[in-house]
Amino acid sequence: MGYRGPVACSAAGITYRQLDYWARTKLVEPSLRNASGSGSARLYSFRDVLVLKVVKRLLDTGVSLQQIRAAIEHLRERGVEDLAEITLMSDGASVYECTSTDEVIDLVQGGQGVFGIAVGRVWREVEGSLAELPRERSEAAESAEAAPAATPPAMDELSQLRAKRQQAS
Repeated sequence: MGYRGPVACSAAGITYRQLDYWARTKLVEPSLRNASGSGSARLYSFRDVLVLKVVKRLLDTGVSLQQIRAAIEHLRERGVEDLAEITLMSDGASVYECTSTDEVIDLVQGGQGVFGIAVGRVWREVEGSLAELPRERSEAAESAEAAPAATPPAMDELSQLRAKRQQAS
């Protein structure tokens, strides 16, 4: 399951023009379905929407697009569960990843951290926003449903994350 461009924009708090530009320049590309010509629609995963919102927050605080690209590339290399544990700190010029309170304190004491973005909090905001918005099946999900009935239907990324949290509780 994924989210079309206008839904991703609404959840991330960005304009469609920003979304289109970021996709064309490969800052944040949709992982479920990219546009393939006139009339085709991009399809964004939960993780994509989360990254869109993080990019928006970084831009709002004055971080350069070059630094945001470096930070987003680093986030792409991380697993979905890891993102909720990250706090991104910045001094307005560079972006730092902190995975513990000690790292945040060290940055602030060193004069490097001016502001922080707790990705786990952004995660919950995006999760709440997307719960109210329409989603769409990707081609992969549609072909999985066309497979023999012996295979269970695929859960979307957000449902999988909720199921993992419930099992852990």
